[in-house]
Amino acid sequence: MTERNLDFDTVIDRRNTKCLKYDFAKKRGYPEDVLPLWVADMDFRTSSYAEDALSELAARNLYGYTNTQPGDGFFEAVAGWMSRRHNFLVKPEWHIKTPGVCFAIAQAVRALTQPGDAVIIEQPVYYPFESIVRKNNRRLVVSELRHSPEGRYEMDFDDFERKLKTEKVKLFILCNPHNPVGRAWSGEELSTIGELCERYGVIVFSDEIHSDFVWNGAHRVFQEVKEEFREFTITATAPSKTFNLAGLQQSNIFIPNERIRSKFIRAIDQTGYDEPNAAGIAAAQAVYTYGDTWYEAARRYIRDNLDYLRDFVRDRIPGVSVTETEATYLAWLDFRGTGLGEAELESRIVNRAKLWLDRGSMFGQGGAGFERINAACPKSVLVEALTRLSYICP
Repeated sequence: MTERNLDFDTVIDRRNTKCLKYDFAKKRGYPEDVLPLWVADMDFRTSSYAEDALSELAARNLYGYTNTQPGDGFFEAVAGWMSRRHNFLVKPEWHIKTPGVCFAIAQAVRALTQPGDAVIIEQPVYYPFESIVRKNNRRLVVSELRHSPEGRYEMDFDDFERKLKTEKVKLFILCNPHNPVGRAWSGEELSTIGELCERYGVIVFSDEIHSDFVWNGAHRVFQEVKEEFREFTITATAPSKTFNLAGLQQSNIFIPNERIRSKFIRAIDQTGYDEPNAAGIAAAQAVYTYGDTWYEAARRYIRDNLDYLRDFVRDRIPGVSVTETEATYLAWLDFRGTGLGEAELESRIVNRAKLWLDRGSMFGQGGAGFERINAACPKSVLVEALTRLSYICP
């Protein structure tokens, strides 16, 4: 068989399909006719190999309890992808399946910390990090990323170390690559932050869900930067961002340290979650085994979209700049040069441009004045969104 789903230009109507991105605007307080480029899923049909695997599952019409074990093809498919794409050699005993990375973060928080313990994050960052920590009655500690005059985000190692020490931090949730600021952390940066965590006895949960969209060079798997990092790291991956499978609820977590792994599994057991989603397993195995052609084509298309977005904003939207997108398919737009306050900016985006983006303050205080926009859509949709956006600035 060959890959059939390589058309990324066709606009697919996702309305009235119970689609979070399109069908919940009114419930979330937005006009029903907004064009949504907020949540991080794609508006593309995924690989035909996933389609065929799910069709085969449907043809059997049996959806009983499902699980996998080494040797049946699933782990081998996951391990094969990690090896050939990231030179990440995973072992079967490290591998734990969860219904999502956020679920896994919550279980790590519950397994490895106690109520009142400190968990550190680097904002602006994916907003569920903060909500998971707070909703589990842990103490949130924030180390703000530094935003250089050139527009590049960097870790503040001095502030990070000071807070590890004074706040007695137990767990660090690392976003690698970083959402929303688009950084692909270098080996040197990851080495420095990892050595600090090692020094202060901090466990690292490394969310690497966007690792397949690093644009220049290779993604650096945190736990592989130094062999010692394996002893205190949980690495989280998923096919959801890479192949647009978020609705099938399947993620892959790798924990080399047996003690940490046992605690993590015990926390999952306490939730009553046992077997994974049968459709998620079938689709993930298919795309990790055969999806390379689709993935490479999607990468090229999204890369072209991001280049177009950067040039459009530079040439046609005064006062707005784009943070260099080293990774992810999410662009981080800086509106602070427009002189618009956050309330006025949001009103113009929603009511004048009729767009639904993610406002920057959702990601933390340092995100105020920014907006996140999703470029994983047909180019015509992106052109329409950017054209609308160009009308709102003074």
